[in-house]
Amino acid sequence: MVRFGILGFGLHAAKRVMAGFAVAKNCRVTALSRREASKARASADQFNIPLAFDSAEKLCRSPEIDAVFVTTPNACHVDDVLMAIEYGKPVLCEKPMAMNAEECREMVEAARRANVLLGVAQVFRFEESTGRLRERIASGDIGKVVFARSEFSFPAAAGHPRTWINDAAVAGGGPIADVGVHCVDALRYMLQDEVTRVGARGIPGEKSAEMEAAAALTLEFSRGTLGMVLVSYRAGYRTPIEFVGENGVLRADDGFNVERPITLELRRAESVIETETLSNRYAYARQVDSFAFAVEGKAAFPVPGEVGWQNQEVLDSAYRSLKSGKMEDVRLVM
Repeated sequence: MVRFGILGFGLHAAKRVMAGFAVAKNCRVTALSRREASKARASADQFNIPLAFDSAEKLCRSPEIDAVFVTTPNACHVDDVLMAIEYGKPVLCEKPMAMNAEECREMVEAARRANVLLGVAQVFRFEESTGRLRERIASGDIGKVVFARSEFSFPAAAGHPRTWINDAAVAGGGPIADVGVHCVDALRYMLQDEVTRVGARGIPGEKSAEMEAAAALTLEFSRGTLGMVLVSYRAGYRTPIEFVGENGVLRADDGFNVERPITLELRRAESVIETETLSNRYAYARQVDSFAFAVEGKAAFPVPGEVGWQNQEVLDSAYRSLKSGKMEDVRLVM
């Protein structure tokens, strides 16, 4: 049983991560950290977690934890991951992995030098619906994929519980960074292909022109598929996914949802010829159990730091495109 310490126990940890640990089979949470000791203790009491710390270093050096899950705001990721690596603790880092690709490189290289496991929490790779779409695309159900589309919108106006989400210095960007990384990663994973060029157009936020409130990304994949990613902080929650192939269409109306069953549709011509209903409710549990198995040396973690680094290269290219108005090349690091 692998013992996790959650570094930066905020809204995401309380709402999503702990729900996953509650049904995980190979790991449990034995410690958490928050900046204020009183808040750390209150969260620990709420979730029956034995240890509460008020600093990253105190958590990372604790002999009562085997692995660290970094769930702090984006700007903190690089320092928190490097701290865990310094203390020899396997570390799972929330997405986006960092503020830019150079930070990702620093994290990956530090983990390699220390021979410490580094993973990225791209949780939708652990969904049943995502895995099934990947299988069906690979099997040729719709032939060569011409278009791939992924959307992710949710309302994130002032007053959002993640108070830092609209602060560029902490978040690193708007919905491209926050949820666009999920879309990019899912398309890379399901197509088993890499993005080579990106074009981006955005709508600035009402209070901060330096952060986008909505954006459209065009992705060129190495095998010829054209991808479209649409993200927004201005619309209600929606996460449709669609793949248009030469022989048919695969789609899921709300493919990243973990709270209710997802129906996959196979279309040919104008008709739905097949449906398949799947549950994603165990995605968070599968993610932490998978990392725990890797910590124990039983299996490789399927989303290593290099995956997060490559995702960040795509994001960096998208932000360059927002400024240049041109398609931008994506550096391949894997």
